[in-house]
Amino acid sequence: MSTLVITTISPGTSVQDGGRFGQQRYGLVPSGAVDRLALAAANALLGNALFAATIELGPMNSVLTARGGPVRVALTGATRPAEVRGQPLALNSSVTIADGESLTLGVARGGTFGYLAIEGGVQGEPMFGSLAVNARAGLGSPYPRPLRAGDELQVATASGGNDKRIDLPAPQDGPIRVVMGPQDDEFGDATLLFLSSEWKISAMSDRMGYRLEGPVIKHLHGHNIVSDGTVNGSIQIPGNGAPIVLMPDRGTSGGYPKIATVISTDLGRFGQTQPGRGFRFQAVTMAEAQAAYRGFAGLLNSLPGRVQDSNLLTIDVAALHSANVAGIAVSATDASSWQISQPAPTCD
Repeated sequence: MSTLVITTISPGTSVQDGGRFGQQRYGLVPSGAVDRLALAAANALLGNALFAATIELGPMNSVLTARGGPVRVALTGATRPAEVRGQPLALNSSVTIADGESLTLGVARGGTFGYLAIEGGVQGEPMFGSLAVNARAGLGSPYPRPLRAGDELQVATASGGNDKRIDLPAPQDGPIRVVMGPQDDEFGDATLLFLSSEWKISAMSDRMGYRLEGPVIKHLHGHNIVSDGTVNGSIQIPGNGAPIVLMPDRGTSGGYPKIATVISTDLGRFGQTQPGRGFRFQAVTMAEAQAAYRGFAGLLNSLPGRVQDSNLLTIDVAALHSANVAGIAVSATDASSWQISQPAPTCD
């Protein structure tokens, strides 16, 4: 075994996996990674189960140090500077941190959360079938709270395998897709305002809910309803008319009307949206949402097959055949093909 020591850590960093399921009827929230594609891609790079526990990194600087042996890690999610031994670590790739060396991570430049998977996964005691941290509920392992400087994670010693990279589709940059309801009839014409407006995520947001900044969405019959179930992506409209998109640490039920629900396929992309960046919503049908999720599930299943050695150079032979990479061909035995005749000198 080796140890990964948390030397410096960004606020909002915690251990997250695919989440805990099957107990929401008892009020137990699922938690788990905000960006499930990034979580799965990081694990695929190391041969872990796709939804094994990783470190979900907040947006600020972090430094992690290997002790007692080498540790192999993979980085996905938000774009940010990263280096080991003074050499940059590319996003969506793995690297081995030698004993005593550190992985240094800079501030996220595109997105909010990064995912640092560890070969063999994070070690801990599952709580209700998951290591996922929910600090409000006191759940999670090895620490039931966000990580702090000085914490130590017991991890597998690196196997010595080749470093890997994974090619992922370019992220979409269109509207966040939603299915309207289940209480959109509580808002009348305000549903059109909701869909036609630009929104921004407030800095006063967390893994429980993202508060949105934009126009006020008014209720037709007041903001209190009989509490009912919520899901990840439910968009509640409280009394002040400012929407709240519920995230993995949400409550399992709530008493505010829900105007729409972010579709599962887009929830990770939405969760990576940085505060202050404008975006819009787009309504889709249930059938369209289901078709999108089937495509997303196919992408998740394809991840292990997308992994390849990071030093593997793929050559497009057809492109080389059609390209003039050598200039004009000449023959060493045919002087006429390379000698250039000079014009005869002229006399003035």
